[in-house]
Amino acid sequence: MSATRIVVGITGASGAIYAQRLIDILSNLDVEIHLVLSRHAMKVIPHELEPLSFKEDKQVDEAVLRYVHANKITVHNYQDFTASIASGSYPTDGMVICPCTSGALGRIANGISTNLLERAADVHLKERRRIIAVLREMPYSEILIENMLRFTRAGGMIIPASPSFYHLPETIKDVVDSVIARILDHLGLESELKVRWTID
Repeated sequence: MSATRIVVGITGASGAIYAQRLIDILSNLDVEIHLVLSRHAMKVIPHELEPLSFKEDKQVDEAVLRYVHANKITVHNYQDFTASIASGSYPTDGMVICPCTSGALGRIANGISTNLLERAADVHLKERRRIIAVLREMPYSEILIENMLRFTRAGGMIIPASPSFYHLPETIKDVVDSVIARILDHLGLESELKVRWTID
């Protein structure tokens, strides 16, 4: 495995812009991306990003290729349990679920795989690989907190979509980048995002 290989899962939580920005940056690095969108993600994305002119019964690639660099991306159908990323024998360097719904997190934390995204997450937990859930939910119920704890104890990491503001963001992209920079840090990837705390 030459390039870094990262699985990106997108669920139906609000915050598709985080996934868009993450994929854009990963595409510009030496990263091979395996992308899987949940059924609800495909419904939410057109409402939050520029019109993507696709329907659920069409190829997901048409939506994805509108805003990412296609040469390093493999798009998997969310129902395809025969996909490479469904097996622990397929090596990866990590997975990011961005954004992550509380429902998806609950199923993953309890070992329930109803689609390829959740199965890929289960694989990363059982293989002891890096896996990050970018939770987009508020407020937190006791059930969600318990699932967050279960997921963390199983080896996952919660990075909530909680942007910082000490870098004085001027655009939405600046705000989003503060979250993406933390994700990249925990994937062990270097980026040129200038959002680190400094008092110099």
